[in-house]
Amino acid sequence: MTDNPEEGARPFDRTRARVTRLSSWWWLPAAALLGAAAGGAYGQLRPPQYTATSSVVAVPNGTTEADCTDALGFAQAYGRVATQLAVLSDAQMWAGVPVSTLRENVEVATSPDAPMVAISATSSKPGQAVDIANAVSRALITEADHTKARTGIRLERLSRALKPTDPSSASPALTSLVGASAGGLLGGLALLARPRRTPDGDDDDHSRASVPGPAGAADARGTLG
Repeated sequence: MTDNPEEGARPFDRTRARVTRLSSWWWLPAAALLGAAAGGAYGQLRPPQYTATSSVVAVPNGTTEADCTDALGFAQAYGRVATQLAVLSDAQMWAGVPVSTLRENVEVATSPDAPMVAISATSSKPGQAVDIANAVSRALITEADHTKARTGIRLERLSRALKPTDPSSASPALTSLVGASAGGLLGGLALLARPRRTPDGDDDDHSRASVPGPAGAADARGTLG
């Protein structure tokens, strides 16, 4: 039989503390499931996006001493001006959309090894993506024609944009996976950032350990005497 009733309560307190710590981990799978549901809903509700790409190539026009190396440099320059107002203001007439839409949905890529400029357009309508990509490439060719007598470089269409058959946006399955990963990460961070509470039994042990016992106090008085 235990003389001190608190001795029997300590194992119960420790067990309760362990159960509390284990039960707090349910936030992690719950956050992952919530993120997966949110990501799947986003993938289902967001309209699919389609991307079409048109390419132009820079070539010497033969009226100057410009060569292929110069063409490569001018291709890089034309790639940087493809999304500027001078080009997009002409492209909007053929694309049938405002300049702001062109800015948001057009991306331009160049190659360090070839004098080529790739113009990609994204839209929820496949046909509109084709029209935008072809319109911007046409406007860029027109812009280069204004200065080809001085630069010795002209742009030619390398390939027209074709109507995409498959969406380029992420599928609902992928958005669910991304949402689950993000939810699990946030849930883990929340668990790490939560305040940690020390069990009452441990506090009592520390407080009791800090108080010297009678024997220790008697020894201390004998030493001082």
